[in-house]
Amino acid sequence: MGQTMMYAIPAFGIVALLFTFWKSAWVGRQEVGNEKMARIAKNIADGAMAFLKAEYKVLSIFVVVVAALMAWSGMNENSSWLVALSFVLGAICSGLAGLIGMKVATKANVRTTNAARTSLGRALEVAFAGGSVMGLGVVGLGVLGLGGLFLIYSNMFGISTGQEVIRVINILTGFSFGASSIALFARVGGGIYTKAADVGADLVGKVEAGIPEDHPLNPATIADNVGDNVGDVAGMGADLFESYVGSIIGTMVLGAAFMGITGFDSTNDYGGLNAVLLPLVLAATGIITSIIGTFFVKVKDGGNPHTALNMGELFSALLMLIATFFIVRMMLPAEWTAGGTEYSSMGVFYAILMGLASGLAIGKITEYYTGTGTKPVQSIVDQSVTGAATNIIAGLGVGMQSTALPIIVLAAAIIGAHEFAGLYGIAIAAVGMLSNTGIQLAVDAYGPISDNAGGIAEMADLPKEVRERTDKLDAVGNTTAAIGKGFAIGSAALTALALFAAYMSITGLTAINIANPKVMAGLLVGGMLPFLFSALSMNAVGRAAMDMIQEVRRQFKEIPELTKALAVMKKNDGKEMKDWSDADRTTFDAADGKAEYDKCVEISTKASIREMVLPGLIAVITPVLVGFLGKAEMLGGLLAGVTVCGVLMAIFQSNAGGAWDNAKKMFEEGVEIKGKMYYKGSEPHKATVVGDTVGDPFKDTSGPSLNILIKLMAVVALVLAPFLTI
Repeated sequence: MGQTMMYAIPAFGIVALLFTFWKSAWVGRQEVGNEKMARIAKNIADGAMAFLKAEYKVLSIFVVVVAALMAWSGMNENSSWLVALSFVLGAICSGLAGLIGMKVATKANVRTTNAARTSLGRALEVAFAGGSVMGLGVVGLGVLGLGGLFLIYSNMFGISTGQEVIRVINILTGFSFGASSIALFARVGGGIYTKAADVGADLVGKVEAGIPEDHPLNPATIADNVGDNVGDVAGMGADLFESYVGSIIGTMVLGAAFMGITGFDSTNDYGGLNAVLLPLVLAATGIITSIIGTFFVKVKDGGNPHTALNMGELFSALLMLIATFFIVRMMLPAEWTAGGTEYSSMGVFYAILMGLASGLAIGKITEYYTGTGTKPVQSIVDQSVTGAATNIIAGLGVGMQSTALPIIVLAAAIIGAHEFAGLYGIAIAAVGMLSNTGIQLAVDAYGPISDNAGGIAEMADLPKEVRERTDKLDAVGNTTAAIGKGFAIGSAALTALALFAAYMSITGLTAINIANPKVMAGLLVGGMLPFLFSALSMNAVGRAAMDMIQEVRRQFKEIPELTKALAVMKKNDGKEMKDWSDADRTTFDAADGKAEYDKCVEISTKASIREMVLPGLIAVITPVLVGFLGKAEMLGGLLAGVTVCGVLMAIFQSNAGGAWDNAKKMFEEGVEIKGKMYYKGSEPHKATVVGDTVGDPFKDTSGPSLNILIKLMAVVALVLAPFLTI
């Protein structure tokens, strides 16, 4: 049975990719709208592709250099130069995932806007179709890449003995390293890009000039919309792609030990290979359940888009749970003993169930701490009345408090999964959490598409009801994005732990003694890295934002049409344009297209490419130096330190940023505090804009990047493991 599944698994990846091509073609057939909408959409698409082209040009140099080093060093008896090939293919697949998502997102945004001119349901259909291309593209490339390479390497080296299986898996770890490397640069670079543009658009546009960030007079607005795609589409896609791949490989490594694969017999289905193949089979099954779930995301006018998205996710999760029960029972024996401990197939199923449940729980906790109108966000709103300082203090407090419940959930999941199925249980729980990545990422990618749609509606001066529909979609998108970030953090913690366990298995470490000075030193250095990494990315956003602010101010001052249009807007503040004088409308119309959007796009692109290099190199080089200087145990201490601090910092920053953002949105919709109504433009609203500006790099740059930092360092350690055996 194991041999048959090995050939079937890559086919599921092909099915996912065929689905993405079909959905992408469907999105492309939808109407774009008027000429102005098409022009705006083209500017966004051109800016996004310019960024990707510049980023991939730099990353290709990194990939070639690292691949050459890996090929040179891959002559260890348990490895091969083919680990370099795996690395290159992992990097290519990660890059392709970002490219596919970016292409369709920049195609779907304007079509969502046009669909919103007629109905909310149609707009949701287009936006979610664009998101589903990203989601299924990621899982399709992951399953095809891993399944295909495992099949090829198995035929090359043979898998008739346990040693051969272990060697094949060791070579396969390069694929995860390639995916993680590209993901980190994509997340950091995309985060710096989007936040530099966002801060410029917010501070100069909203606070200084008093215009919306998506207003066509705002020179940073195109760069801001491009940033939504490079940060939240390509960045999130690369993030979950490497989580997905990393959890599968970590589980495959532990599966070899879990079933006593040293005595593997290829004629025996239960000889160990099934435990190695189980994560791949679950991932392949998740593709089918995710595709089915996408057909349940529908909403009528007046309906709730959030309910529709939840329906698709929950139905997909239910199908996955049912399928998992039968797959585990079929692939694993009812009971067996390994290392003197008794295990069962139902124990493995319960571990997977804990992974799914903990993922949903962390998502709901994240929604509570970041959702509009919740008690934590309301506390930030209340304290914004006394200014920006109290707003920031309240947001920091909410972010710190929000770490408690997710960590308790993760701790319970880790203990429970281990109780049911040992270290393999923890690893397979991560796979369970990520098994529905296809539809989860589709829901995440839907958010920035809807956000872009609203921006295009604003810039194209479409009727008010169009923006109201896109805002309704965007509001749901903000919630799904926050939940997606929580989900990504939870999966990162379990995946990093699975990779850590796999590293210990390969190196032969049975325990790590923190009384050992080298281990304690590694632990402290590892704990410091998330702070250093966050500082580098936050400072990078600050420097890039300063350049953006200066450029937007320059254009407002030096381009006469923009200066006159801003004066006219202030003069007619509070009036609808139809009530303006003919002369004022003429002056305003003369400014159309005069903003130099391309210069703001160029600033964000150059800054993000320049600033992403140092954080990325630190993540790759540090575990290599510690591993070869301090050996296996010190590197283990480093991984423990970076995982603990990284997970806590990621939760804190992502949730604080999300809470600040929705506190601002509550003022924009109108909020009552102690019997008095406050609206957009009020002093408390301006305080929340400042808080949101602080929170933006928290939730969209440094916070999400930490997920990848902890996994990338664990993957690098796993690649080094054959050289550090004790």
